[in-house]
Amino acid sequence: MSTLKDRVTDDMKTAMRAKDADRLSTIRMLLAACKQREVDERIVLDDAAVVALVDKLIKQRKDSITAFQQGGRSDLAEKEAAEVKVLEAYLPQRLSAEEVGAAIAAIVADIGASGPGDMGKVMAAAKAQLTGKAEMGLVSAAVKQALAR
Repeated sequence: MSTLKDRVTDDMKTAMRAKDADRLSTIRMLLAACKQREVDERIVLDDAAVVALVDKLIKQRKDSITAFQQGGRSDLAEKEAAEVKVLEAYLPQRLSAEEVGAAIAAIVADIGASGPGDMGKVMAAAKAQLTGKAEMGLVSAAVKQALAR
């Protein structure tokens, strides 16, 4: 059984053979971030940790795209957008807004949360259950909506 990290490494080799420089640099950046985290924390990353890292890198790229567009640097924004496309290939299928809402409703019912004061508890449970499966901004919005009722 191969891991996500093995798949990324295989994709790097494929990009090298195809001389796809842009894809190769993005994949190398991802592998470097994985290696850095493994060395810093003295752990071996599992698939969930790699997905979380990919999520973080995508969020950074999207923030950069916004900043570059505001600064009038469309060339750099396009480069970041291309990196996002490469990184998104390593994420599992995302849940729809309805599926996230249903999952949050189930978590709220399980915890017995009521009101905005319980948002921390619900977000902790949601993060444990939905990391990598849904964008956390969408999860946060669904939690706020569920607790406002």
